[in-house]
Amino acid sequence: MTRTIVESATKSVVIGFDQPFCVIGERINPTGRKKLAAELEAGDFSTVEKDALAQVAAGASVLDINAGVVYNSNPNPNETEPPLMRRIVELVQGLVDVPLCIDSSVPAALQAGLEAARGRPLLNSVTGEEERLEYVLPLVKKYNVPVVAISNDDSGISEDPDVRFEVARKIVQRAADFGIPAHDIVVDPLVMPVGAMATAGLQVFALVRRLREELGVNTTCGASNVSFGLPNRHGVNNAFLPMAIGAGMTSAIMNPVALPVAPSKIAEKRAEVAAAGLILPEDMDDETFCRLFGLGSTRPMAGKEMEAIRAANLLMNNDPAGGEWIRFNRPAGGDSEGRRAARPGGRRRG
Repeated sequence: MTRTIVESATKSVVIGFDQPFCVIGERINPTGRKKLAAELEAGDFSTVEKDALAQVAAGASVLDINAGVVYNSNPNPNETEPPLMRRIVELVQGLVDVPLCIDSSVPAALQAGLEAARGRPLLNSVTGEEERLEYVLPLVKKYNVPVVAISNDDSGISEDPDVRFEVARKIVQRAADFGIPAHDIVVDPLVMPVGAMATAGLQVFALVRRLREELGVNTTCGASNVSFGLPNRHGVNNAFLPMAIGAGMTSAIMNPVALPVAPSKIAEKRAEVAAAGLILPEDMDDETFCRLFGLGSTRPMAGKEMEAIRAANLLMNNDPAGGEWIRFNRPAGGDSEGRRAARPGGRRRG
């Protein structure tokens, strides 16, 4: 049975077909996050700290670390990203005990992250591009770490799933030339947006099955890509993830956290409730109000995608005796993950 082992200084995570689905938290990434990018350039790591803690609390097994911010003062990432990667890796592993995923398109940043990381991090990533293969695979071998293999090559990203499968096969074969076993390759078959390609979901499910059966590798993906451009993206993601798990996918790079409700949204809803003539207790706090009217929470909490993943683990028999599902659904005072009462020690009876 294929098992990919990722480690921190104190914790091991096993990615495998017979293991609970591995959630790789994606939030520590300044791409598309102007506020975070500005903070990092200014040497402010407060959001990184909050994101690290919130993702682990929500159920992330591994944290992806991406330092790809383009400084206004120096737009050359080859100079700025390696020291920033090292700093973030050192900071995060001082806060949480989960393994890390070192994520960069800058070769020197990958090396800086590997040098700073304790344990056995996951390296993100190698592609089928010749230049990338020649640089990244020796790093994988030198540091004895597993690597994410993305199914595109020098010709770009193909819409043909057979082509993407062959790129994955090529990477696995080239890795073998370096003495890197298939169980240390985690293939990303590339999830296309279903809004742009109606068969995107069917393609990735078929690809994942082939990658498992023919290459014997674990798989991952950027889970939210499938819902890009669509309304109610969480609804699409919630359906996609259990279906992907059923097809054999063993991990995903995703956001496990439902972000807090914005104060402006709470104020808007309060005004709407008042306009409807509803009278609420004067001392009702924002958290109670949000829960009562289905807005979410004023605090970071596990997202609905995490609920879908835990349910899939239960149904795939990768949650012994339903323990994780029960803990996730058991209210415990301030436990933000509590959903409903459940009796410890066994599954609830219908």
